Amino acid sequence: MKVLVVGGGGREHALCWALSGSPLLTKLWCAPGNAGIFDVAECVPIGPEDIPALVAFAREKAIDLVVAGPEAPLTLGLADACAAAGLRCFGPSAAAARLEGSKSFTKEVADAAGVPTAAWARFEDPAAARAYIRAQGAPIVVKADGLAAGKGVVVAQSVAEAEAAIADIMEDRVHGAAGASVVIEECLVGQEVSFFALCDGGTALPMAAAQDHKRVGEGDTGPNTGGMGAYSPPPVFDDAMRDRVMAEIIRPTLAEMAKRGTPFRGVLFAGLMVTDAGPRLIEFNVRFGDPECQALMLRLRSDLLAALLAACDGELHDFDLRWDPRPSLVVVMAARGYPGTYAKGTAIRGLDAAAAVPGVQVFHAGTARREGEVVATGGRVLGIAATGGTLQAARDAAYAAVDAIDWPEGFCRRDIAHRAL
Repeated sequence: MKVLVVGGGGREHALCWALSGSPLLTKLWCAPGNAGIFDVAECVPIGPEDIPALVAFAREKAIDLVVAGPEAPLTLGLADACAAAGLRCFGPSAAAARLEGSKSFTKEVADAAGVPTAAWARFEDPAAARAYIRAQGAPIVVKADGLAAGKGVVVAQSVAEAEAAIADIMEDRVHGAAGASVVIEECLVGQEVSFFALCDGGTALPMAAAQDHKRVGEGDTGPNTGGMGAYSPPPVFDDAMRDRVMAEIIRPTLAEMAKRGTPFRGVLFAGLMVTDAGPRLIEFNVRFGDPECQALMLRLRSDLLAALLAACDGELHDFDLRWDPRPSLVVVMAARGYPGTYAKGTAIRGLDAAAAVPGVQVFHAGTARREGEVVATGGRVLGIAATGGTLQAARDAAYAAVDAIDWPEGFCRRDIAHRAL
């Protein structure tokens, strides 16, 4: 089969790496790809949001499956455009992708489906939002309603901090049009978990869970980022919790989406808070997480391509997935200054030495090849992933690989998986 992966980050490198091992695969392309993806797929210079160009390329090459990595192409209708062109696409329609594209839509679906989630309210007027915050008190959560690249959420510890978030999101528009409205939620207490399920519109197949580290600093301090590391499986999420999440959150959501005439096909990523009262939905995403995907792909023992095809073709009821019981962990290396202003174009050396550490796989995110060198082009630049007999062994291997990399302009958190170790 001929496959096109859309995107150019660490998640897409992990997907390409996993797909490249499928016996079903004959040719793999990635648009636009990066310096690491270059080693496992042919990279083509098409942006992930250029839907007409992606569809034209897929038709020209007679692509059998288009795999959407990031959320933006899905919310822009990549799956719909592929369907209109007679192409298979792994990912939801634009209507179903609203589960990520609109926080308030997700809340409405959750309420209709009886899914346990935080109390919430939506506002388009900053003054009304501030009045609600003052009435509710803190801690409280403020979210940009639209897509904000994982950065549009503020967990405010004080009323003043929450009001400042309203100014940033709604008035200063630090996240652009995503901040035209906000969702304000009660602050849930517990451990956050990322859980993934493959969906074919009617059937949901559980994948695995991971725990992400959103804040830039050690000890979960500093501003939120797209993710500074992850590990799988988290001890707080056992088989009984998985079954409960499938029964209380995933399957009811799938049924509600089908009832609305917008069946969900693709991977449903549930951001959960595991509270003393049980799992609560924080948000849905409609694609694999980054960096959670890197940790999951290291543990997946089934053929990823066959699984994605089964989701596209409505055949998940006859499918199962095998997982390596050993834990995996990924450490994100980012450019100094991230998530604020950071330098681009700095050279990264020592990647071969890092990859030679037993159990390690180096995934590229924001990289390119220039004059024979790998250079940093983004904020999150590398994902140093590892498996081990224990979580501590996986972490030791990942940090040994980090230490083998010569990149003075980069940094990472040194406490990934601290909640479990």
